[in-house]
Amino acid sequence: MSWWTDLKEKFNPAQPIIAMSSGSNISSNALIGYKYAFNKLESVNRGVSMVVSACASLDYDVKEKKNDGTYVGIKVKTINNLLNYRVNPYQSVQEFRTNVFTDFILEGNAFIYYDGAFLYHLPAINVEVLPDEKTFVKGFRYNGTINFSPTEVVQIKDLSSDSIYRGTSRLQAATRNINILYKMLEFQDNFFENGAIPGFVLGTDNTLSQVAKDKTIANWMSKYSVKNGAKKPMIVDSGLKPMQLFTTSFKELDFDTSISSINVKILETIGVPPVLLDGGNQANISPNLRLFYLETVLPIVRKYISGIELLTGYDIEAVTSNVSALQPDLKDIAAYHVGLVNGGILTANEARTELRYEKDKDPESDKLRVPANIAGSAVQPNIGGAPKKPEPK
Repeated sequence: MSWWTDLKEKFNPAQPIIAMSSGSNISSNALIGYKYAFNKLESVNRGVSMVVSACASLDYDVKEKKNDGTYVGIKVKTINNLLNYRVNPYQSVQEFRTNVFTDFILEGNAFIYYDGAFLYHLPAINVEVLPDEKTFVKGFRYNGTINFSPTEVVQIKDLSSDSIYRGTSRLQAATRNINILYKMLEFQDNFFENGAIPGFVLGTDNTLSQVAKDKTIANWMSKYSVKNGAKKPMIVDSGLKPMQLFTTSFKELDFDTSISSINVKILETIGVPPVLLDGGNQANISPNLRLFYLETVLPIVRKYISGIELLTGYDIEAVTSNVSALQPDLKDIAAYHVGLVNGGILTANEARTELRYEKDKDPESDKLRVPANIAGSAVQPNIGGAPKKPEPK
């Protein structure tokens, strides 16, 4: 048995302690309130939708096999079809990707089941991770009843500060701001529901019975309401005098500024530059859109690719050539490779491989090009330099 075989069969000696400290099964730690926030709060819905839509819009390029993968025997044509065209008989590719990336943002994890023919999304909120004392993960359990082997399920996890088995929802860091926003919106609703009139009291020098008090209040509420127009004049007798408790108007509460500030914090937590929703001039949008793809979208897509690569063993890359925000970068990359080829550092086929194009069948594409400005002296050292003078006759 070779040293390489021995090395492959070794396990992490700390894994038993890691598995024991993590528990026999790790369930979702995401709050149900995150989905409620997605449905009720505009900034959460828009921010998550932007990230999910951008991630789901990218297609994938599949190249040669790099290793066996956890699921042996998948052909390159099969994985290319699953990733880009027909993920399963019941869902479109876009619908499948949207479900996966929505789970990733809201729950911090995404799970994909591969049955040997198609890919299926497993709602992350119902999936438990089963740690193993030797091989990291023993399996997965769905809804407490259905078990999957680790070779059948792809897990895509976000960052977590307290678990190596499950990621944490990106909205967790924004929980406080989300709760404050709920309370502000609730106050706003109540403010207008109550007729947008600050609280006031009716004062009198007389002592009224409980019946008289109730009738007076009911009469006032039924006939003098901003929601009903508040146009009917009121006659206040028996010594009653309206006295306002405070004079702060809704405008003076400065709700718009506070709500906007909280929305910005929520968007930044999700990974969306707020300027993309505010509009602004083209000078602001272009660099921020590029930043959005480079720092938010592509890292998430890379996690998705990494999970699929682990399952299949193939070299997979996202196709970004149709993303307008990244076009200047692609232009620079193309110029860089052209310079390397023309400078004789890379062959044309080596450059094509790095750019993920098929190799050119022309044998010349596998040869280094000699720079034109030193062509003579590079090919034959005795050729080149200043033209020789003709010999005298």
